[in-house]
Amino acid sequence: MSFLRPSGPSPDATRVIACLPQALIVMSPGLKICTVNSAAEQLLGQGARRLVGNPLAKVLTFGDDRLLGMMADSEAQINARDIATQIGKSDATRLNISVAPVAGWQGWQILTLTPPTELESLDGIADAEKDHSVLRAPEILAHEIKNPLAGIRGAAQLIARKLRARDRPLADLIAEEVDRIARLIDQMQSLSRRTREPGASINTHEVIRRALSVIQASGTDGVKLVEEFDPSLPQVLANDEALMQVLINLVSNAVEASRSNDKPVVTIRTRFASGIALHSQGRSKPLRLPIEITVSDNGAGIDPAVREHLFEPFVTSKKSGQGLGLALVRKLLRDMDGRISHDRNKAAGTTNFRIHLPVAEVSARPLIVDEIIS
Repeated sequence: MSFLRPSGPSPDATRVIACLPQALIVMSPGLKICTVNSAAEQLLGQGARRLVGNPLAKVLTFGDDRLLGMMADSEAQINARDIATQIGKSDATRLNISVAPVAGWQGWQILTLTPPTELESLDGIADAEKDHSVLRAPEILAHEIKNPLAGIRGAAQLIARKLRARDRPLADLIAEEVDRIARLIDQMQSLSRRTREPGASINTHEVIRRALSVIQASGTDGVKLVEEFDPSLPQVLANDEALMQVLINLVSNAVEASRSNDKPVVTIRTRFASGIALHSQGRSKPLRLPIEITVSDNGAGIDPAVREHLFEPFVTSKKSGQGLGLALVRKLLRDMDGRISHDRNKAAGTTNFRIHLPVAEVSARPLIVDEIIS
């Protein structure tokens, strides 16, 4: 392989570092910040003048206490994924962290910080297998459970006809609780399903608008829905019904969350976000996920106690929730080779759920049911 070399001078290392999309910090001996690039300034929310000279521990606090101890060995090469990291006094965020020594310079190190959503590997295989084992029982027992439930519901309806008016609410309560249990089993079955529906080329904005129509028909109680669409976006490769279910779930949650604000607003935004990719063992090259759909609300935010486990089954901050809605959202998106993340913008006072999907190329073949990734 030959490379075309420019006839003029090459850019110096400083210029190359400044242009890197990843946040990069050069540390002198003792883990003191010596140099930062523009991406690091943006991520850390401070300029180079304020950052340079500070100990790293003054700027970043890692959720895993062992990490700083490992960095103290200036010859160590470290790669840590999805580490809870507090930047200054802000809420903790998740970052991928890499540390490497600077060859020929004793004690000097290079630190790179990358949000998982910027370059997301196929990190859900172990989690998906764990979730599947947890959720396998309802799939096996659904038939055995639903049959007696139907009998209980039918009996409650027959009893209600023979009861006095004041006693009928009790029979109705039995029927309602049976229906609630049946819905819960249906959700569990959806989570444990191993197959996935085939994808096709679809218009993102058409699906979003259909989902919004469903939500508006059921009532938003004064919550304002705002669309901020990029009309130039290409079509995505996804399953129409699954994506609509995902959007209904996320927007409904956002509507409910925003009600804590005096002027509740939910914003659905689309944009082209280059640089996001999905790596998997079955592909020779990364699958790009450049189409981003963001659902934002101006509510009080997610309870910190559940923030890091929000997409896991049975995790919820709602008093009446079962904690399956967002787990199902993640499952549906993974089946479409998509990904989802969330963050809190404290300055804007918004909670953001970000969906990333692949573009539907003209030559792209549909997803095959038996090609299970996660």
